[in-house]
Order: sequence, then C-alpha cells, then structure tokens
Amino acid sequence: MVQTQQQKLTFEEYLNYSDETNNRYELIDGELIALPPESEPNNFVANYLLFYLASSGLVPLRLIKTHNCEIQVPVLRSGDAANRYPDLVILQPEHIPLTANRLTITFDMVPPRLVVEVVSPGRIGRERDYDRKRIQYAARGIVEYWIVDREAQTVTVLQLEGGQYVGVGVFRDGEAMVSPMFPQLSLTVQQILNV
Repeated sequence: MVQTQQQKLTFEEYLNYSDETNNRYELIDGELIALPPESEPNNFVANYLLFYLASSGLVPLRLIKTHNCEIQVPVLRSGDAANRYPDLVILQPEHIPLTANRLTITFDMVPPRLVVEVVSPGRIGRERDYDRKRIQYAARGIVEYWIVDREAQTVTVLQLEGGQYVGVGVFRDGEAMVSPMFPQLSLTVQQILNV
C-alpha cells in the first residue's frame, strides 16, 4: 500500500477528490491508500461469476459490478477502510440512477444485495476478507456475503441475521452451493475455481 497525500480527508472530501487518474483508493484513518491492480486469477473468478449470474438469468447484467463499485462501510476500529471495492457486487435497481455520476454506494443509499470477495494470497488478505470486511459488510446491512478462497478451494456463503453474518455453508469441490438469495442457484465450487 502506498500513501498518496499528507492531508487527512473526511469521507465527503474524499468523494470530491480527484487526481486525474483511474486509481482506486481506500480511505484509512483519513489517508488515501492506493489499491494494487487485481490479479488475473481473482479477476477471472469475479468475471466468471458475473457471466454465470447474468447468463443464467438470476441477475440482470446491469446490476452486477466487478472491482469498480465502491461501498461506504462503517469504520469500526482504527485501521479500517471507510470504503471497500468488493470483487463483485450485486446492486439494487434503485442504485442505477443514484450512481450515474459515481459508482459509490454511500450510507444514504440502501445496501447492495450481495458482495463477493475473492481472497488474495497471504495472511493479510485472509484476515481482511474473513474478518474485517465480514464485520464491516454486516454492519452495513449487506444481506449476503460470499468469500471465494482459491487457496483453500472453498466458497463460504454467509447470510445476515440479527446484524451479524451466520454461515449458510462452506462449500468444496463438486458440492452445489446454497444461496438464500438465489435458491435456484446451480453452481459448484469446482465450476468457479477450476475453469
């Protein structure tokens, strides 16, 4: 991670910030932290899920965003980002006109329907996706969260209940995933990870 400026920013100031690049940033403790480019395997998994969900008719293509949809999340402890860029987001239809100028889901908007994170290798990536993002996405009210773990070869499906995520299941190999949001889902971990 690279610090890009010295001045501490509020979230509102960050929303108005422009450095005339296409860089993505997380706002952590008032500082802009540049995000690295996505890895090809993580990008491919997100794109595969986009293709599957859209082509199967489960979600209209326009409501599925990969890597570039930003979500404002609560900062629950020092070091938490005030915004996240999930690998895949399924928007609500009302988000379309609200994000015409900037693809950012702020606190004054309803939360997205679902977020998916593809775990990056290493301890920091695992902690961020399994712990910090899980807590922040739950606090944001996102109803369903999938964690795709290429290293462990699993997909964890979590559902929001009483303000916290509860496990729907940890799926492996040829097991059919179960998703409360998509009961008609016909997808296995092997399809997602071994394509």
